[in-house]
Amino acid sequence: MMKRILLLIVLLSAGVAMVEARRPRIYQLKVKDADGKEVSLKQYKGHVMIIVNTATRCGFTPQYADLEQLYEEFHQQGLEVLDFPCNQFGGQAPEDIREITAFCTGTYGTRFAQFDKVEVNGLGADSLFVYLKSQQPFHGFGDSQRGQMMHKMLKNADPDYEKSPDIKWNFTKFLVDKKGRVVARFEPTDDMKAVADAIRRLL
Repeated sequence: MMKRILLLIVLLSAGVAMVEARRPRIYQLKVKDADGKEVSLKQYKGHVMIIVNTATRCGFTPQYADLEQLYEEFHQQGLEVLDFPCNQFGGQAPEDIREITAFCTGTYGTRFAQFDKVEVNGLGADSLFVYLKSQQPFHGFGDSQRGQMMHKMLKNADPDYEKSPDIKWNFTKFLVDKKGRVVARFEPTDDMKAVADAIRRLL
C-alpha cells in the first residue's frame, strides 16, 4: 500500500513538472516598473510583446519614434511595447528614470510602458534579459552600412564578440508571441519595417 502511495506521489509530481515545463517561463518573471514597484509579466499574457533596452543619448535614440509608431499602429490589435532603459553601452542613458520618462514623452510622445533602468549583461543582468538571450542569441548586425560599422567597432573591441548571446548595444528588440514564446531578435541596425512585418504576422 505504501509503495502505491509513493508511486502516486511520484507520478503526480512528474505531471506537475511537465505542466510547468510547458508553461512559458516569461510569464513567471517579474520586473520593476518606473515607480520601482514589482510587477508580473503575466499581465501581458495573450499579447504580442516587443521588449527593448533603450538609451536617451545614442545614435539609435530616434528609434523611440519608430517604436511609438508601432505601438500606435498595432496596440489595439494586441501589441505591447516594453521599454527598459539601460546605461551599459557607452553610458548613453545616464539620467534617472524620471528624467528618462520626461525626455521620452516630451521628445517622442511615447505612450508605451516604460520600466525601471536595468542591466542586460553581466552578473547584474535582469532575469528577464537573461531569459530573452537564452531564447534568441545574437545573429549578426546585417549587411547595411550601419550594421557593418557596428560589427567593425565591436570586433575591434572583442574579436570573439559574435560568439556570445549578450546584447551588443542599445535598442536590441525581442519579439514575443501571444503564447509567450520569444520568436525573434532584432538588432538596432535591423530595418524597422522588418520588425513591423514580423509583428503583423503574429497579430
